[in-house]
Amino acid sequence: MRELEYPFDGELILMKSKKMKRALLEERSDFTEKRIAVLGGSTTHDIIRILELFLLEQGIRPVFYESEYAQYWQDVMFDNPELISFAPDLIFIHTSNRNIAVWPAVSDPRERVDELLSEQFSHFQMMWEKIAEVYHCPVVQNNFEYPFYRLLGNQEGVYPQGRISFINRLNEKFYQYAREHGNFYIHDINYLSASYGLDRWADPLYWHMYKYACCMQAIPAFAHNLANIVKSVFGRNKKALVLDLDNTLWGGVVGDDGPENLEIGQETPMGQVYSEFQGYVKAQKDIGVMLAVNSKNEHENAIAGLNHPEGVLKPDDFVLIKANWETKSENMGAIAQELNILPDSLVFADDNPAEREIVSAQTSGVAVPEIGTPEQYIRVLDHSGFFEVTSLSEDDRKRNEMYRANMARKVQQERFADYREYLLSLEMQGMIRPFEEIYMARIAQLTNKSNQFNLTTRRFTQAQIEAFAANPEYITRYGKLTDRFGDNGVVSVVIGRKGTMADVAVYRRGETPDAAAGSIVSAEGAAAACGTAAESTVSGSGAVDGGVLHLELWLMSCRVLKRDMEYAMMDSMVEACRDCGIGTIMGYYYPTAKNAMVKEFYQTMGFEKMYETDTGVTIWRFEIPADYEKKNTVINV
Repeated sequence: MRELEYPFDGELILMKSKKMKRALLEERSDFTEKRIAVLGGSTTHDIIRILELFLLEQGIRPVFYESEYAQYWQDVMFDNPELISFAPDLIFIHTSNRNIAVWPAVSDPRERVDELLSEQFSHFQMMWEKIAEVYHCPVVQNNFEYPFYRLLGNQEGVYPQGRISFINRLNEKFYQYAREHGNFYIHDINYLSASYGLDRWADPLYWHMYKYACCMQAIPAFAHNLANIVKSVFGRNKKALVLDLDNTLWGGVVGDDGPENLEIGQETPMGQVYSEFQGYVKAQKDIGVMLAVNSKNEHENAIAGLNHPEGVLKPDDFVLIKANWETKSENMGAIAQELNILPDSLVFADDNPAEREIVSAQTSGVAVPEIGTPEQYIRVLDHSGFFEVTSLSEDDRKRNEMYRANMARKVQQERFADYREYLLSLEMQGMIRPFEEIYMARIAQLTNKSNQFNLTTRRFTQAQIEAFAANPEYITRYGKLTDRFGDNGVVSVVIGRKGTMADVAVYRRGETPDAAAGSIVSAEGAAAACGTAAESTVSGSGAVDGGVLHLELWLMSCRVLKRDMEYAMMDSMVEACRDCGIGTIMGYYYPTAKNAMVKEFYQTMGFEKMYETDTGVTIWRFEIPADYEKKNTVINV
């Protein structure tokens, strides 16, 4: 919905929120439902109202719990039964500097200021630890914005008794806690209020009249920024930034003006603007964003422009360069296909409004921001939050290199008539192990990002992944894959729960027996698809004393498709089952709008289909034979 794309008209959103909500609900049906608890130190109703719009726009249909006014701490610490029964998928704590209970006095000695700082931080820390203990879900916590006045003037941040100094130190404690704890995220209202304008943001009228922590007009900006964090936590980030060239990455038209006459570099003000933008784009690689080019140009002219001596971006910075005379919408489809991602994972930046409109209309799902004039490019892309960082792994930092290596593998494949010989030529090395601390964040990230090769599309937080790893009732495996072209990182995840055949009926309904691990399968529509059918007639028992492993999750990164990693993971799970005396593996497929490619996956692994609902949910069984032969023959594990 264009009205919700940055830069947006906040007052229009406030006025037409009901109409927008109806339109968003009519536009699509494949929402992922998430339960979000909003615990406020001030009035939160309008924040929830607008936050819902931005989440619906991201394909997330939120169900909200809202605390009573200023009861954020009490709801957690005194075990509010309503909040406990709500079982949130995420908790947002909306506090502000209005919720700092005691400020230092100018006459206080440094020791007293330090005591107040520790007391205030402990107030929040106790609450966060209680949430981790009871709710096992991600927490988004506001930091503190600056006060709207400065008693000590320009020295407010210098003297420890100053409120700005106190806030800076308290914020740093919040940041340190976030660095040390997974599933804890800071919502930076200190930056947001400065960007919006502190005098307007902190207009005291709205606090004294309505107990709003910010002015009413700032709520859409607040909700948009918060929604960026929530959608990132739940795996809704974009994955690739696709860029036009002429008058987008440089001033001028390389085919007409020649590369030597392009406007980029330090010689002119506009050349500096384009250089700064190129620097910003190049930095996206460091947070795992893939870069591609989509330009109406001769290929050699595009390469010449990218090799400009004053340019920051070079050809090697891009995973794909589509410089040709095809329509840009066709190129966008080709880029998605070659990167093996869906079009809704792409962002397209182009200075030409006509080209933007064509791509937006003809390539469903692609984000096409109105980037404005060159000096606005960075602000629009940055504030849009397409690539909001909530975790940053080594795999993220190397993603461009991984995909470039995939391009090299495709070239290698073309040299072989026999596909198995090609796979052997890759000299693949696999590492498959139970979940380990060092990869917990990456594993959680994969569960939230992987949509196509994902049998159940369950989503897990890092805390839940850690709980699976520690629970002896679960068998967990992650898989890494390297070859002679590079390291693919962690690419596959399997989670299985030990049980009996009696559990099948529960799984068939789209649930799991272990509510603490997330009782409802969070695939789009899975619970609805399974919930109305009659009880399953599946029966049978495992080959070893009825021992059964129920596969609650099996996913793989699409960048290693058809590399036999799935066979290596199957072999590992069979070996683990044998070690535990388990003779039967049950697999479950919950269809979504995006995972049709794995509909018959279990059949390729040797499973037998036992049951299928009229909505496409299938249940599969694999009896482990005594003479099981390993399926993987090309990866050295």
